[in-house]
Amino acid sequence: MTRLLIIGPPGSGKGTQAHRISEQLGIVEISTGDMFRTHLANRTPLGVEAHKYLDAGDLVPDHLTTAMVRERLQQPDTKDGFLLDGYPRTLSQMEDLDGILEENGDTLDTVLEITADDDEIVRRLLLRSQAEGRSDDTEGVIRHRLELYRQETEPVIARCAERGLLVRVDGTADVDHVTADALKGIETATARTDT
Repeated sequence: MTRLLIIGPPGSGKGTQAHRISEQLGIVEISTGDMFRTHLANRTPLGVEAHKYLDAGDLVPDHLTTAMVRERLQQPDTKDGFLLDGYPRTLSQMEDLDGILEENGDTLDTVLEITADDDEIVRRLLLRSQAEGRSDDTEGVIRHRLELYRQETEPVIARCAERGLLVRVDGTADVDHVTADALKGIETATARTDT
């Protein structure tokens, strides 16, 4: 059983690796983006409440995101492990996740960080925005998002490193190479926590 968190800046290839790794390990991938879309589409009470914030152009508050994650981690397909993508983003969400896992008698096994330098991320995201015809993704906007990511998420990464859970993989290599390095790192980290 593997309980895994994947973390990385926008444009690092985190989403691609999340799909590949969850398939390779045979565990369910839980993306906060997918969770939001499901709740919104099904008009669940949590989805209706989240919709109010999204309509106003605001971020969905932590307590709502955490409630969705809590509910999702209680579903039967997570009993053999899971890969969380997009949560926790902040230290307060990390503390909430610790509480949820503790309630379920679980702990995180590994935190996989996909890294890439800012210039490479900017290059990738500008190419993607051109391909998708998105004029709102300018270099300035992308660099601002990276700065926000750093402010919010680097403390989470530091906390995971303190706990000995962090595995770092260079996301700028070939996609197959990144997947292979990630799986090797997860295997090594999981073996460490099992002993």
